[in-house]
Amino acid sequence: MVRGSPSLPRPPRLLRLEPGKEAESSGGPPFTLEISGKSFSSWSSGMEGDSPKGDLPLRDFYIPDYIFTPESEKEDVPEKPTCPVIVFVNSKSGGQLGGDLIKTYRQLLNRVQVFDLGEEAPDKVLHRLYANFEKLKSDGDKLAAEIERTLRLIVAGGDGTAGWLLGVVCDLKLAQPPPIATVPLGTGNNLPFSFGWGKKNPGTNHQSVKYFLDQVKKAKEMQIDSWHIVMRMRDPKEGTCDPIAPLELPHSLHAFHRVSRSDSLNLEGYHTFRGGFWNYFSMGMDAQVSYAFHSERKLHPEKFKNQIINQTTYAKLGATQGWFFASLFHPSSRNIAQLANVKIMRRLGHWEDLHIPRSIRSIVCLNLPSFSGGLNPWGTPNQKKARDRDLTPPYVDDGLLEVVGFRDAWHGLVLFTPNGHGTRLAQARRIRFEFHKGAADHTFMRIDGEPWKQPLPVDDDTVVVEISHLRQVKMLATHNCISKSIDDPLTPSSASHHDDGDSSPESEDEWEGGRRKFGAAETFKIPEDTDIAHVS
Repeated sequence: MVRGSPSLPRPPRLLRLEPGKEAESSGGPPFTLEISGKSFSSWSSGMEGDSPKGDLPLRDFYIPDYIFTPESEKEDVPEKPTCPVIVFVNSKSGGQLGGDLIKTYRQLLNRVQVFDLGEEAPDKVLHRLYANFEKLKSDGDKLAAEIERTLRLIVAGGDGTAGWLLGVVCDLKLAQPPPIATVPLGTGNNLPFSFGWGKKNPGTNHQSVKYFLDQVKKAKEMQIDSWHIVMRMRDPKEGTCDPIAPLELPHSLHAFHRVSRSDSLNLEGYHTFRGGFWNYFSMGMDAQVSYAFHSERKLHPEKFKNQIINQTTYAKLGATQGWFFASLFHPSSRNIAQLANVKIMRRLGHWEDLHIPRSIRSIVCLNLPSFSGGLNPWGTPNQKKARDRDLTPPYVDDGLLEVVGFRDAWHGLVLFTPNGHGTRLAQARRIRFEFHKGAADHTFMRIDGEPWKQPLPVDDDTVVVEISHLRQVKMLATHNCISKSIDDPLTPSSASHHDDGDSSPESEDEWEGGRRKFGAAETFKIPEDTDIAHVS
């Protein structure tokens, strides 16, 4: 018996149900129902089969009310949960799937451990929860300490929603940060796919959710790098340089935002923006197509209720944007080499110029082995190429980004062929884009599926974007996931490439002091006027 306070265990209540009469209950701890000599516990380990609407809580995952609400009465728990979970669902994701998932999880678990992100933000939930953990532990509550130690988080939504929760957990800097499993409810679903949770929208019935919970219980923990991105430019003489989200919509908080005047990154006479990502940063034509897709989805949301329809529309927009005939429809001044000088840092403290072929119209800085719905732009270099170019296997926790370029959509279609890949440009600990003065008045950028149009001052030769390693957070991964860890015992040794990208002294980089938070916002939370429907 595990309890919130040390006292003698109380036996379960026994309700006897006579034929033709209803059982009466006044609430309280779990009970045993006896019907014609048979007993049925109100607790269920419950991984077997489907179940009716009024299913009983699954004890392996159950968290009692008082863990969340300090004023709640402590309750007896027959045995400690082996895999306590908190579930966050974007109810606007996946058409109606998000709302259906919330209903199912609340039927199978305690309602208080399932949160609709449209009603309550994860930073508020976790701040409240961990404050209560500390109070309960100081009172000697062993159950609270055990739940904190074994807690796992589930987030259901698109990559934007998953990134939101990852950023919150990263910023909290907890002594025991909970690992996170992702349910694919978006269009691309690169994060779930990378860690073995699939890329197709899931079933929402009891059997499907129970199966997913069982996988969460069996999942392994894996560290994942997060990356910090900063852009700085002089105050424009006219116009604005603020990022423009699709149709002026407030975009997900891990996209660019202007830093506050009190931020250490702020410089007098300059505009400075910051953000962070887990999967990729891209610039160029792929981001432009994504921008068109998000704009269209805002104009006609009724057309985007199905994952397959979304992906088909995305492909059509790629064609209409001229992505297949880029040399005819797009000026070469927007090609990456003509737009900016690119520098990388392979070894700490040493910047070098990166040669970008003049035909490259899109550049991707990739952290995970999944891009645009499960494609791997980096691929697997053969041993000779890897040795000649000093390339290492692409791990998700090695402090390195894989930098890949694409010429046009025909080049992108190569990813669908066996061993297909983009133009491998480099692996880097940091990457820096120094934009040429007057090369273009704007470009398109994208972070983890969230695009925006970025105005560029035509009279400024100081526009710089720099990406650097920030820290790590724990993901949950199935045992057959495609992501690889440098610390996996089955992984070949690459100790020489496992230096921490943040080990250099702060004086080496003027921007170093500002890299305290993962996201662009000071406290990493979505602005109150943001419609959760537009966070994928």
